[in-house]
Amino acid sequence: MLGKMMQQGFGIKEDLNCAETILSGANQAYCMGLDAQDLKLAAGFGGGMAIEGVCGTLTAAIMALGPLFVRERAHESTRIKELTAELIKAFEDELGAIDCAPLKARYRTEERKCRDIIEKAAEILDRIVQRELQKERAQVKAQTGREKLERD
Repeated sequence: MLGKMMQQGFGIKEDLNCAETILSGANQAYCMGLDAQDLKLAAGFGGGMAIEGVCGTLTAAIMALGPLFVRERAHESTRIKELTAELIKAFEDELGAIDCAPLKARYRTEERKCRDIIEKAAEILDRIVQRELQKERAQVKAQTGREKLERD
């Protein structure tokens, strides 16, 4: 879903930075309901927060997890921490680093810029989001089934 959008060049025409690309794409792919003002939250995270620190694609992917999997606030459960840790670990395992500088040294080219990193971040986020949404659907289905049995 999101990965395919990135492979098709989402964000290039709009001249979005890496973080804006992931958050804007996630907003569309997962129907998050963020408006244009909300999406500006990712602007300063591109280029590893402009200092080649933690990769903007990773920080934006973490941003996307909040609206999708936090009901009211992060402290309501351990879920957001667990999903964030999983995302960071998968990102580092698959790309070899989480900071912009070593990622750019390894993957950035003049022709594709950071598209390989963007596409991989989207793929990792997709895996986590799809799995979690499937779990939620299964829980709703099970709950609905229990309620039906209780009525019958």
